[in-house]
Amino acid sequence: MLHLFWEYTMSNVAQAFPVTTAAAEAAAPMTAQHLYMSLSQGAGDEDTRQSARASLEDYLDQARGLPDDLPADIGDMAAWITARSEAVGAEYHAYLQSRRAGAPRRYFTSKAHALYFIRAAAPTKLADGSWLFGLLARWDDPDFRPLIQTYLEELGDGVAEKNHVVLYKKLLAAHGCDQWHDLPDDHYTQGAIQLALGYDAERFLPEIIGYNLGYEQLPLHLLITAYELNELGIDPYYFTLHITVDNGGTGHAFKAVQGLEQLLPRCGDAAAFMRRVRDGYRLNELGACTTSMIAEFDLQTELVRILAAKSVVGKNMHSDYCRVGGRSINDWLAEPEQIPAMLTALESAGWIKRGEPAENSRFWKLIQSERAEMFGVFSDYEQQVLSDWIATAPAAAAANPAAAPRVLSHRAKHRALDALGLHHSPRPQGGGVRGVFRHHLQTEDSANDAGFGNALRELEQRLANLGSKQAAMTLLQSHMTPAAHHSALGLMATRMFCRLID
Repeated sequence: MLHLFWEYTMSNVAQAFPVTTAAAEAAAPMTAQHLYMSLSQGAGDEDTRQSARASLEDYLDQARGLPDDLPADIGDMAAWITARSEAVGAEYHAYLQSRRAGAPRRYFTSKAHALYFIRAAAPTKLADGSWLFGLLARWDDPDFRPLIQTYLEELGDGVAEKNHVVLYKKLLAAHGCDQWHDLPDDHYTQGAIQLALGYDAERFLPEIIGYNLGYEQLPLHLLITAYELNELGIDPYYFTLHITVDNGGTGHAFKAVQGLEQLLPRCGDAAAFMRRVRDGYRLNELGACTTSMIAEFDLQTELVRILAAKSVVGKNMHSDYCRVGGRSINDWLAEPEQIPAMLTALESAGWIKRGEPAENSRFWKLIQSERAEMFGVFSDYEQQVLSDWIATAPAAAAANPAAAPRVLSHRAKHRALDALGLHHSPRPQGGGVRGVFRHHLQTEDSANDAGFGNALRELEQRLANLGSKQAAMTLLQSHMTPAAHHSALGLMATRMFCRLID
């Protein structure tokens, strides 16, 4: 039945599909955060799917009013990608020259600033590749193969060390940035769009092709981000991996054009199809983006936000003798709007010494010292924000916001560890363990080896009982959803899928 529907869709794909059910008529767009949180758990029930469709239609209405730079002739796409890549390369070369000449970092004023961005981008990065999920149903159609290959590579072909979501979750956890669910609504827009497209591929195929065409282009901000993260001692691998896989010669940018070229001839009205492709391409411009997230950062504002969140519990946790500026800490924390004044009082009382290393401040020693009374209250990210705020003198920050002292880069740090014989695990080379079903996976879901082994045996038994390749591929797809592919079982299912599709 699914194949028949797809055949109908491909012969009429340029037409809009009217929503006819009562649930669809009543559906209303969700906030981006609500939609994201709903779809990140799976496709949901019929009401969720209809609301997701209504939200996506609303996003498309917004996108139609935006300009785009796609060439009018599909035959010019390859040259367009080449020209874009050359322009980005030239701009990046100019950036590197300026840095060598002594220019400050362009994006990140401090390590806290960089970690702020990593946290702020989490909803988008944790949905990486999801817009292509629905195309797995056409695994046996060669015209869909370039787009399906892109999705499988986003999943690392089932190798944990190359799965993009696994990599980003590890990056978040490594720096205490994994509490990100209170972000502004526009930070969820791109992830919500990606998930909504992925779970409604039958209806929005042209928009998926267009969105993919835009998302897989190599942007300048990706190159600069990777360079400056490494410079600040943060592992840039998630970002450098995208630099390599998104190339226009053989990578995802090339496959995006290839997929469009192969599917366009199968549509009855090429002009209408391309209008919808352009709408999908423009979806990339909605919501918060890399540069806007970076630009919105303010060190003191972020510190105040963190302390305000802590005050919900902290306002009742301090003894009466804990007093600053004549008031108890509980009094200061009772109203979040008082927090900036509390910071000023702490500084006036000598608890905080701005412009000096954080270790010189008595307040910092409450958080990080041999007998820290507030040990564990602040995450690594929150401590970085506080440390950078203390160490930054307000006048110096205003005069030269990106001139923070250089630190040992991520790569240099590992070279130093190697020299001491403290070897770190090398990056995986080549294709990893593609096709090896029982490769041990170091992921959060494989910590319970017995439970994982039972789940794997159950999956293998179900596959053995199906008796057909089509049924097996359908079962494996159910474990390769945006919600499940980065689990141990999802990674295993992806490796099986990669083996069977070839």
